Amino acid sequence: MGRITSSKKQLAPDPKYGSILASKFVNCLMWDGKKSTALRVFYDALDVIGQRIQDVEPIEVFTQAMENVKPNIEVRSKRVGGASYQVPMQVKKSRQQSLAIRWMLLAVREKKGRPSHEKLANELVAAYNKQGVAMTRRENVHRMAEANKAFAHFAW
Repeated sequence: MGRITSSKKQLAPDPKYGSILASKFVNCLMWDGKKSTALRVFYDALDVIGQRIQDVEPIEVFTQAMENVKPNIEVRSKRVGGASYQVPMQVKKSRQQSLAIRWMLLAVREKKGRPSHEKLANELVAAYNKQGVAMTRRENVHRMAEANKAFAHFAW
């Protein structure tokens, strides 16, 4: 009997702040393997945040913004007797994080006409203040779950 080991590779923290969340975010921000470009966009956004909000470290603004965007509950489709129900369910920690990152990047990418680091900085500051497109998406998910809580007994 061998020892059971996790096959997941440990992610290295980002070079400037030592944050694993920042490293995951940069990896999701990256397109076509251009990590240096993604890092530059991310760090430029944090520099812009640092100029706007002096009393808080930029990485703390980023971390709190991502924490604010994380959903606690979501709806999942469940087929019961030929009908599909939207069943509210708790969200696991890892999925909360990936949804928050995905929503943040979608919010940034759907805006047009500005440099990416400015759009990212604006969205992070908005999320830090519990506003913005990513927060709206989270609120919509929570509202859907609240509206469908009558079907919670179908949760599996």
